[in-house]
Amino acid sequence: MTARRQLGMLWGAVAVALVGLGLWARELAAVMPACPFKSWFELPCATCGTTRAALALAQLDLGTALSVNPLATLAWVGLVGGGIVAGALSAFDRSLSFPAPRPTMSFRVLVALAVIANWAYLIAAGT
Repeated sequence: MTARRQLGMLWGAVAVALVGLGLWARELAAVMPACPFKSWFELPCATCGTTRAALALAQLDLGTALSVNPLATLAWVGLVGGGIVAGALSAFDRSLSFPAPRPTMSFRVLVALAVIANWAYLIAAGT
């Protein structure tokens, strides 16, 4: 088995596991600790709402997930959706494309701006 196929199978298995864990999402979220950053500074951290977004996605409520944390929602959808596609491609012995070994500077700037914009949204929304 090639490394690309192994990666696709692993990503697919993680996606299926996350979908399966969605059945117990409420119980798992109940044991999650509160955000220390928000407790200390009374401001949401850059990832505040990620658990609530995952819970909303587990119930297939995309609107709520996007309102709670848009960037985390897109990341969850990309992780699970991409994993299902990658796993299916690997199951049929299709090749996966790997991203560039080192992201370009413009990609890095875009990611940094997305994180800053998302954090500004969280602060403005008061989550």
